[in-house]
Amino acid sequence: MKAAIMQPTYLPWLGYFDMIDQVDTFVFFDDVQLVKRSWGVRNRIKTANGELMLTVPVKKTKSRDETLYSNAKINYEEKWISKHLNSIKRAYSKSKYFSEIFPVLENLISVKYNSIADLNITIIKSIASKLGISTNFLRSSELEGIEGTKDERLVSVCKKIKADYYLSARGSAEYIEKNTPGGAFGKSGIKLYYHNYEHPQYNQLFGEFIPFMSVVDLIFNEGFEKGLEIIRSGRREPLGYLDFRKSMDIVNENSK
Repeated sequence: MKAAIMQPTYLPWLGYFDMIDQVDTFVFFDDVQLVKRSWGVRNRIKTANGELMLTVPVKKTKSRDETLYSNAKINYEEKWISKHLNSIKRAYSKSKYFSEIFPVLENLISVKYNSIADLNITIIKSIASKLGISTNFLRSSELEGIEGTKDERLVSVCKKIKADYYLSARGSAEYIEKNTPGGAFGKSGIKLYYHNYEHPQYNQLFGEFIPFMSVVDLIFNEGFEKGLEIIRSGRREPLGYLDFRKSMDIVNENSK
């Protein structure tokens, strides 16, 4: 059984949905620390003036270490909902699928949620469903007996849900591969692969194509029906951790 585990980010990019689409079970890592200014609270859209970052304000706590995705309270005293919706409307009002997509996003964003995890997960699951992705979703906060930190915790989640294949985001290699090849996965019996994705181009407003925007940029311009086909077009064969390490060595060598 294939699994991926990722923090629930705000209006994620295309690659996030490609990871969801590639696995049988996708686990939202919602009981880990919410890092300030991370993708957990913000993402980008393309406007007539270039990229625009949309950020969800989170209430401050005494200890940042205790602020998890699952308990991070959204600051609804700030008028961010109307700000985000107005920015999205200005950016995409002339897009081909505006009349179809905007009401969906408006309904999702306008609800008041208990936490940033609830907001992000609801949006991700709704967009995934409308794209035609049928992956099973879980939340790590709902799993009992999960132990360890970093890669050991990922292995613990995989064992809990009986996954024998783990698809990792490339950014996680920084701690998975830090001490030994494959980290805790190397001795777990769980196959470790890294996501391999080449950002596809699609019809986009306002001139030259800019990659790595929120998925909303894709669905406004291409619609839900064509969206998944475009997302899948960027998919490349996942890299085993040994091949991934070799590719990183080549990149590092070329950058010297």
